[in-house]
Amino acid sequence: MEYILDLSILLVFAKTLEWLFEKKEIHPIIAHILTGMILGPFLLNVISPSEPLKVLSEFGLLMMMLYMGLTSNFSSIASNKAKAISVAGLGVAFSFLFGFSTVYFFGKGLAAAIFVGVTLGNTAIEVTSGVLLKSRVRKEISSILMGAAFADDIMAVYLIGIITAMTKGELALFPLVILTIKIAIFITVVLLLSEYIFKRSVRFYSILRNLNIFFTFTIILTFLLAIVAERVGLHQIIGAYLAGLTISRLRERRDPLVLSKIKLNELIGDLQVVLTEFFIPLFFIYVGLMFNPSLSELSIALIVLLYLAAVLGKLLGCGLGMKAFGFDWKSATLVGIGMGGRGSLELAILKFGIEEGLIDQSLFATVVIVSMLTAITTPQFFRLYLSHIRGE
Repeated sequence: MEYILDLSILLVFAKTLEWLFEKKEIHPIIAHILTGMILGPFLLNVISPSEPLKVLSEFGLLMMMLYMGLTSNFSSIASNKAKAISVAGLGVAFSFLFGFSTVYFFGKGLAAAIFVGVTLGNTAIEVTSGVLLKSRVRKEISSILMGAAFADDIMAVYLIGIITAMTKGELALFPLVILTIKIAIFITVVLLLSEYIFKRSVRFYSILRNLNIFFTFTIILTFLLAIVAERVGLHQIIGAYLAGLTISRLRERRDPLVLSKIKLNELIGDLQVVLTEFFIPLFFIYVGLMFNPSLSELSIALIVLLYLAAVLGKLLGCGLGMKAFGFDWKSATLVGIGMGGRGSLELAILKFGIEEGLIDQSLFATVVIVSMLTAITTPQFFRLYLSHIRGE
């Protein structure tokens, strides 16, 4: 039962650090990762990664993806669907291109370059929403930003499937086409079922009325879709994310009594405490515990260039996506900056990559550092630029 003591030390340290960072408006993810880095093998070596901690972190990852799905608004891109998808698509494309080129130039190999390019393509929706929460941005820009971050998540779901295929040696044209079809069918079937069950079904009200039953139903659905996702050749986190996303469609129900929205908010509220205060931090703490490169393996040049690739990929790609729809350069730049943060999903992909041997410890550590830097700097850059254009 030694892991109980380890768990207690990690959580106390993480929450203390999180409280200190909160005063500086630094995202909690940074505190959690740093906890693992400081107490783990990289610095003090007080606590080492263990099987119980790994199991808890993997459960935390599934719960994190469920929570991300629950707090996503499926209809958020409806009003600006074409704009959001274009902005997200170009942002992913440019980030992939810059990330792939940088890693390949440093001689890390084709598979590692593809993996990092895919990883950098994702935008952390939690960073984007945090930026918008504390900034007064006009509704259209806010809608495009959140819609693009959501579309980014859906693209990331597909790309995680590609990465899973890479680990199985199936990255040839025909298996890739089959994988794409399976992903499309899986996502389409789940969303169609969600349209009927969560958005329209009258019988679902009996589950909604009892919050305990609703909670149990949510957890069972999460595990079920995670298992189905794995059986069709995808990663479990895709199923967990889709479980949350489908349930989040309760917001779209035509409900005169607003019962569905009330129950959904109650569910999220009840889950939020145990997930954000216990399970989700454990995942990021474990990522920090896995961080153990030798200083000689870390390349400052690669860190700097990958950071620039991450930031410029979104700035140029998303900015050009905005310009294509006739927005001025100020709005285009603002969206490009707002899409620059990386976080939860990227670190989930990274953990998967190092465990499957797609990247080595030095590249894992490098991208973790880059992710942390973008999570710290994106809100600062966004607020500074917003103040700049408002001050003109």
